[in-house]
Amino acid sequence: MARHKVEISGVNTANIKVLSNEEMKELFCLVKQKDNNAREQLINGNLKLVLSILKKFNNRVDNLDDLFQVGCIGLLKAIDNFDLTYNVKFSTYAVPMIIGEIKRYIRDGNSLRVSRSIKDLAYKTLKLKEDLMNKNYKEPTDKEIADILGVTEYEVVNALQSLKDPVSMYEPIYNDGGDTIYLFDQIADKTTVDKTDQVIAIRKAFNSLKARERHILSSRFVIGKTQMEIAEDLGISQAQISRIEKTAISKIKKLTL
Repeated sequence: MARHKVEISGVNTANIKVLSNEEMKELFCLVKQKDNNAREQLINGNLKLVLSILKKFNNRVDNLDDLFQVGCIGLLKAIDNFDLTYNVKFSTYAVPMIIGEIKRYIRDGNSLRVSRSIKDLAYKTLKLKEDLMNKNYKEPTDKEIADILGVTEYEVVNALQSLKDPVSMYEPIYNDGGDTIYLFDQIADKTTVDKTDQVIAIRKAFNSLKARERHILSSRFVIGKTQMEIAEDLGISQAQISRIEKTAISKIKKLTL
């Protein structure tokens, strides 16, 4: 079967080499000795890891080349911070860092998106408002416009608000030469609750689990191992790990509700 060739950022992804676990370990040992060539081999040998992650985001941005470059930044950070003493596969450690870098880029690079229907209503509202002002020599109310367009007054107000640029919570709103007051200083946090009781309940429920259940949950959600890696460690199947994990989580939920 012919390999599918993809060109991204000048890289022929069909010819990217994939490193074995032993090769990775050897190269990381060399990286610790400041071997730049080994670092370069690690980067090139893990580009397919970045590409596999991009599949989850290819409908979120127009330029995959940019996203690929951002993913590579996450890969570089993972390589520079990884330590063999973590006792996990490099991919297990690197994937969250690469995904985090991509999500941060998407979040910071995109402004708030407004649906087309709301934008259309906003432009109709502005046009109608202008026509009525020219006809009646006074500004119409939002309710008058809503009645003519056959929508609610709330929809008219919401549509007009959508045309305004979003304001950062860190926008300074007052400064008298001393400490600056930002918008977020004026927003009350009504969601803060004391979660001490919840934490104690979860810890108690966790300690009530069987030793194997505790080991699997710790490996999965603290260390970050995959079910397959845990299965290899314990000498059982991945399906068994999945069942034990689901059972343990179900027990914790029942004990903490």
